[in-house]
Amino acid sequence: MPADFIQKILVYIVPMLLAITLHEAAHAYAAKRLGDATAFMLGRVSLNPIRHIDPVWTILVPILTLLFTPFVFGGAKPVPVNYYNLGKPKRDMALVAAAGPLANFVMMIGWAIFLRIATLLDESGTAEYFVRVGQAGIL
Repeated sequence: MPADFIQKILVYIVPMLLAITLHEAAHAYAAKRLGDATAFMLGRVSLNPIRHIDPVWTILVPILTLLFTPFVFGGAKPVPVNYYNLGKPKRDMALVAAAGPLANFVMMIGWAIFLRIATLLDESGTAEYFVRVGQAGIL
């Protein structure tokens, strides 16, 4: 394996796992708060990435996109939601759906703060890895 590819994996692995885990856990948490405990009962309101990993979308697709494109892309197992358990199904499904992207947006702000701190520390040239991780987290 080329060293460049291994470096990419080391830069992208934490942001990718956090993005997948927090995104899916946010969907599950929102569903539980709105009346559907399906995902909760299946252990999906969890920050444990193993509960959200899909072999194809979480492992294979990110590796292939890292190898053949300038970005990384992936996904996770979808969170099960029972529409009929929700108080106001149409509205609540929209809120459950919005919870994942909202979590991504909050993470982007967190990664921007992380990047800013890493950039300030990088004046000595010792934090280049953290700058690259922050950039990857935003992407």
